[in-house]
Amino acid sequence: MKKIILSLSILSLVMITSCTTPDGIDSDLSSLGTTNPGNFNRIFDISTDNSGLVKITPIADGVTKSVVSVGHGSGSPVTLYPGEFTTHNYPEGNYTVSITSYDVAGNSTSNDFPLQVVYRAPENISATTTNFAGTTLNLSATADYANGMQVIWGDGGSGETPTTMTGTLGGTFTAPGHTYAPGVYTLTVIALSGGAATATATYPITVFAPFGLPVTYESAIQNYGIGGTFGGVNVAVVSNPFPGGLNTSANVWKFTKTNGAQSWAGTWTPLASPNGVPINIDNGHKFKVLVYSTEVGKMLHFQLEQGSGGFPNTAIDVPSTVANQWEELTFDFGASGIPAGTTFGQMVFQYNLSGAGTGEVIYIDNIRQSN
Repeated sequence: MKKIILSLSILSLVMITSCTTPDGIDSDLSSLGTTNPGNFNRIFDISTDNSGLVKITPIADGVTKSVVSVGHGSGSPVTLYPGEFTTHNYPEGNYTVSITSYDVAGNSTSNDFPLQVVYRAPENISATTTNFAGTTLNLSATADYANGMQVIWGDGGSGETPTTMTGTLGGTFTAPGHTYAPGVYTLTVIALSGGAATATATYPITVFAPFGLPVTYESAIQNYGIGGTFGGVNVAVVSNPFPGGLNTSANVWKFTKTNGAQSWAGTWTPLASPNGVPINIDNGHKFKVLVYSTEVGKMLHFQLEQGSGGFPNTAIDVPSTVANQWEELTFDFGASGIPAGTTFGQMVFQYNLSGAGTGEVIYIDNIRQSN
């Protein structure tokens, strides 16, 4: 009886041991030596915003992990598992990305993949200029896909070195203030992609000289729109409609006292710095003006204002003496008691102070100071 029990116990032990290895599986993995990954298909997802960002996602059948060398920089290879990806920022250029894939048996397969990164040319350049302190210009600019910006101010000759603007991709770029001499220039903004492609835009720049006498209406760098009007007067610089006689110049100032304009309607022109040059009475007590009017006898009123030392506004009226031709009117302040050295920061013109406007038109030119 005891022997039987012992035999059953041994049999049971053998049966249990044999069941720990399922059918068809053993510890020999040599048969996996021919199971290599296939269908390699690297994925390069290249950004189009000129950041150089590339997403790399290795894909292959039977792969347990991939080791990616991005082909740029000194960083270590990146290990990725199925479904994972890595990113890298590339400068524009050609690269070789190496991917080593491992199967479940630990076997590896390496492949090299060419990568070309090309930056697109920037688009939609927009520049904003701000003038301050008379002749100094501030510049800011934007452009789609701009990785950098430069400006050529236009006053440095054919070999002018571009100035680098500060900013970041997708943002606003700014330049340091640039001071010009009065003149007319072409400013060029260069938008950089970060690679070979660039885009440019040009802008005309006029830097006005401080406004002062004489006033000829012929200078490209004189701001004849400085100042303003009051009471219903309209003014504009126009082509000389009556060239000949005393005045053959190309441009003149058209002064219109519109229908119903106030009797005191007129214009004011600032001459104070930094945008103007004050009138110094030491340069002459007389002011001469070429005038073309259609009526005889109506008065042109010329007034000096903002006198230094508290000197009050002072004015003189001079009538037209001929109609339909140019004449020179002289406003002599010699008897006005203006102290030597007095300066005036503004001049005013008014016409026919005795009545409201009836649509009168006169033309004015060559305002100058003399002895």
